[in-house]
Amino acid sequence: MQNLAFKEKVFESLASVLPLTAIVLLLSVTVTPLSSGTLVLFLFGAMLLIIGMGFFTLGVDMSMMPMGEGVGVQMSKAKKMILPLAVCFVLGLLITIAEPDLQVLAEQVPAIPNRVLTFAVAAGVGAFLVIAQLRIFFHIPLAKMFLFFYPLIFLLAFFAPADFVPVSFDSGGVTTGPITVPFIMAMGIGMSTLRSDKHSREDSFGLISLCSIGPVLSVLLLGIFYEPDSALYTPTAVQEVQTTKEAAALFFHALPEYAKEVATAFLPIVAVFALFQLMSRRFKRYQLMKIASGFVFTYVGLTLFLCGVNVGFMPAGQIIGSGIAESRYKWLLVPVGMVIGYFIVAAEPAIHVLNKQVEEISNGSVTQKMMGRCLSIGVCLSVGIAMLRILTGISIFWFLIPGYAAALALTFFVPHIFTGIAFDSGGVASGPMTATFLLPFAMGACETFGGNIMTDAFGIVAMVAMTPLITIQLMGLFSSLKEKAKRRYIEIQLHQLEDDILYFD
Repeated sequence: MQNLAFKEKVFESLASVLPLTAIVLLLSVTVTPLSSGTLVLFLFGAMLLIIGMGFFTLGVDMSMMPMGEGVGVQMSKAKKMILPLAVCFVLGLLITIAEPDLQVLAEQVPAIPNRVLTFAVAAGVGAFLVIAQLRIFFHIPLAKMFLFFYPLIFLLAFFAPADFVPVSFDSGGVTTGPITVPFIMAMGIGMSTLRSDKHSREDSFGLISLCSIGPVLSVLLLGIFYEPDSALYTPTAVQEVQTTKEAAALFFHALPEYAKEVATAFLPIVAVFALFQLMSRRFKRYQLMKIASGFVFTYVGLTLFLCGVNVGFMPAGQIIGSGIAESRYKWLLVPVGMVIGYFIVAAEPAIHVLNKQVEEISNGSVTQKMMGRCLSIGVCLSVGIAMLRILTGISIFWFLIPGYAAALALTFFVPHIFTGIAFDSGGVASGPMTATFLLPFAMGACETFGGNIMTDAFGIVAMVAMTPLITIQLMGLFSSLKEKAKRRYIEIQLHQLEDDILYFD
């Protein structure tokens, strides 16, 4: 049974990664020739990506989802709020500290000590996980939360150093990574599952979006209070290899490092789960065996995935971005970026988890195919805008403020469940593939143009996190209008039938 499920997951991964691989191969023989070593690294990375994503998605289904849902259900049963709130804060804190991408963010802001930044961001996630639980408990509409916190974010952004603004918004996407997302999503479902009211389905979404706000506020506040001159960035040197043996050696040397990173990330989750099981005895022996197997699959999959994207994809992204920027066809950055953005979102491991959950929670009214298409369109637009910013140097505020204003305005017109799905999608779409391919792609182009990497290249993660808020809600608005039109048509037909019956009588 597991073998069949694994094959299905691998085929899903293959279908997700192949388009991006084809695009890179096409670019390598046309606009931006790649050295044979870089191309071999990319192809090796693609293989690890496919296998790793297969293991990861299978493992998440077996372990992270039932575990998160179980924790959510038990917290909802608690008679006093203090313990569940404390558990939420500790979980948010530990899981965020363990996220590998957070360490990368800390290195990019040397003006603030790594430990201070890490704990501030983790505390932000923990605090907003608590706020998310209070929202569910007190039935506070998600849109009202956004209408309060996003204006607060932009207010603080005007007082923060200019170099910190893109990094701050990027941090919201970075910290909701492949480990955090499945667990938090499942916990939200568990927390709302005991309720039988009409809003229980809507409230199962929104935790990821709220948890993405905490890091943005934390980094902005640190930028204001530390008053650093700038947030510096040290570019990563691209390693050149000559033979396939050297390429394989790079992966073999990097694999233990990523295995260690992922193990560090998993330890807090395993420890919390063990403590939870000892206290609640929720899971039976056969369930524990399945969860343990799922942990192994998730661990192996995420290790292979991170190794593949960091060693294989990052150099290719940086070189392609730089190559297009220094060619005669600089304007190609925008269309090429848009095409890459359209297909790269399907390769994000947590996207498959989100799409599956949305289809299940919405009882099939929102299909995985609909979600995938809207996310692809959103990321396509966001990468196009990010490339336009690199070419022109336009401030990120000119896009973020109207974008979030449009997203918040749509919350008044779409069904509430689509608001939660849309804002969660933003955090999920901006995952490791964005950080390890799109961000180097933008940096390579920006560095070649001689632009400011901190203000022009950074912010692409923020753009990727913003546009799905609009496209998913537009999908919800269209679905709602279509449903109303369908009901209206049925009512007209019924009235017509009644009139006909009365006429013949």
